[in-house]
Formats: sequence, C-alpha cells, structure tokens
Amino acid sequence: MRHRKSGRKLNRSNTHRAAMFKNMARALMTYEQIRTTEAKAKELRRIVDKLITLALRNDLHTRRQAYKVLGSHQMVQRLFDEIGPRFEGGTGGYTRIIKLAQPRKGDCAPMVIIELTKKAQAEAPVEEAPEAPKTEEKGEE
Repeated sequence: MRHRKSGRKLNRSNTHRAAMFKNMARALMTYEQIRTTEAKAKELRRIVDKLITLALRNDLHTRRQAYKVLGSHQMVQRLFDEIGPRFEGGTGGYTRIIKLAQPRKGDCAPMVIIELTKKAQAEAPVEEAPEAPKTEEKGEE
C-alpha cells in the first residue's frame, strides 16, 4: 500500500530523481521559465514554491536549507536577493503551469511551460526611437 507516500516516482531511482529536480530547480531560477512534461512540472512546483517561501524568511538557516537543494552559492544569492523580494507579501502561488497544445514528438507526453508568476523587470529603461535628423532647407540667397 502507498499510504502516506507522496510524490511521483517518474520511473527513476531516488538519486536520479533528486539530481533531476535539483537541475530543474536551478534552470527555473536561472531562466524563470522552462519547458518540460506535465508530471515533472507538477513535482517541480512543490520544490520551487518551498524554495521561494524560504527566500521570504531570509536568514542564515534558510539560506543553508536552500543551498542543500540548489547546491550553488550564486543560485542561493539570486534566489534571496532577486527572486524572493518580488513575492514579498504573497502567500503562495509562485509558479504557474501552462499546458502546450502539441505533445512531445517521440512519446506523445503532454508538455507544459512552468514559469514564475512574477518575472524580472527590464533593468535598462526603454528608450524611444531616435528622431530623424533635421535637414535645413537652403533657400535662394
């Protein structure tokens, strides 16, 4: 019986599954959206939402807990300094799953895009299109 055993096995060993979700969480923190299968995205959502909740607390203990999952000081710094403050005041719902119309070509697996609900704003201000230089008309002298 599977009583009190949560999570999908995804036909992988325990260590393979842990490594896969560590890599997928890093990719989602880096690119803020990734394309994957529906089952993997639903499992990844549990991990990433917990990481962002840790980032909202922002103390040394939570940074160490996030490092256990991400395995990179740069990713932990990005999570706590850039991604976490965006979700300040929220109580969940940090990721969204968008189903794609076409399944994967090889095995017809349903594909989705998993992304953060609040994406990074553009750092540089958007400049207006430059105006054409004015040409002076030469009149008869």
